[in-house]
Amino acid sequence: MSRWVNTHAFTLKKTASYYVTHISVAAMVAYAVTGDWQASIALSLLEPTVQAVVYFFHEKLWQPKKLPRPSAWMTTSGQLK
Repeated sequence: MSRWVNTHAFTLKKTASYYVTHISVAAMVAYAVTGDWQASIALSLLEPTVQAVVYFFHEKLWQPKKLPRPSAWMTTSGQLK
């Protein structure tokens, strides 16, 4: 687990920052709509928590993929295997 966290440290920090920002905005919007702090806190914690998980995987999907070196899938004459 520690290796995984180290590998993804930047994206995890970025996700945490996004999470805090999103909770703050969501709480203010929910309070403006409901006028109830308890409801706004509950809504602001639920929705951004789900969004933070989705955001992490969204970022991973958008990272450039590393393709295998051409020698792994081509013959010496440059033809595909």
